[in-house]
Amino acid sequence: MPKTLVVTGVGGAPGFDLARSLLRLGCRVIAADSDPYAPGLLLPEITSHLTVPAADSGYRSGMLRLCATLRPDAVLSTVEQELPKLLTLRRPLADLGVRTWLPERPAITACTDKAHFATVLTEHGIPTPRTVLAYEPDRAPDGPLVIKPRHGQGGKDVHFCRTREQARVLCQLVPRPIIQERISGREFTADCLVDRAGRASVILRYRLLVKGGLAVVSRTFNDPEVQECVRATLAAIGVTGACCVQGFIRQDGPTRVVITEANARVGGGFLAAEAAGADYVGQLLRGLFQQDIDHGQLTYKPDVCLTKYIETLTISEGKQR
Repeated sequence: MPKTLVVTGVGGAPGFDLARSLLRLGCRVIAADSDPYAPGLLLPEITSHLTVPAADSGYRSGMLRLCATLRPDAVLSTVEQELPKLLTLRRPLADLGVRTWLPERPAITACTDKAHFATVLTEHGIPTPRTVLAYEPDRAPDGPLVIKPRHGQGGKDVHFCRTREQARVLCQLVPRPIIQERISGREFTADCLVDRAGRASVILRYRLLVKGGLAVVSRTFNDPEVQECVRATLAAIGVTGACCVQGFIRQDGPTRVVITEANARVGGGFLAAEAAGADYVGQLLRGLFQQDIDHGQLTYKPDVCLTKYIETLTISEGKQR
């Protein structure tokens, strides 16, 4: 029978596209977001629900009330900031008959704290940009730098500069900033699905055009060295379920592949994986409902290009929410 699933964060590309993919698979979708203008709340054939922001003290009671009222079969989150709170809700949600598939706390911390992520990868010998905290700019590497929030998502508040002096100024503009070495090269994302035994399927795509942190044009490719580095990253942070890893392929430098971040959610361009033949959302659902993931269904073709675009969902008159 079709499942009923809550998808959170439908104001962003990952949640919006996940909700629509689930609809195509015949699922009933409860689209949830704390922003009343989130476009996913306007998707046809969904049940929309306005939630409490993850940082709000009422998030826990709000999520339990939603699930107790609408009785979904599972919750799929695309908002990393809410993962620590959802982790504490696993037992009460299970008591309501609601499934979750969440990484353990160390993996969530590694994915949501970019400074900690850099430390974990360095400890495991996985190439990653040199990273320092805002209060130690003198330890920043020479050359081009990136200033970004330590707990950011979606490319928000990311700035580039060339000197430590510029980095000091930019750190005043960014919430809880970190300073990183800026890597140049060919940017990629790996859309991954890691089963509960730790086996990972990795689908690679180049980020050909990026706007606001989102790859709006992607093309799939194969590269054994990149896949090996991505799998080493997944093992190092201990993440399971749907996730994505980003990095660069360099022509020059001490290492060819450099990993920049990982996210414990579907990536904003995962539709490229599905367009290339991978049953990404279908196998995610199998894992969510305690079925074996068929990694043979996650193979894909290279050189499949996907272009995302803005579309008009609805036009209305009168007072808006």
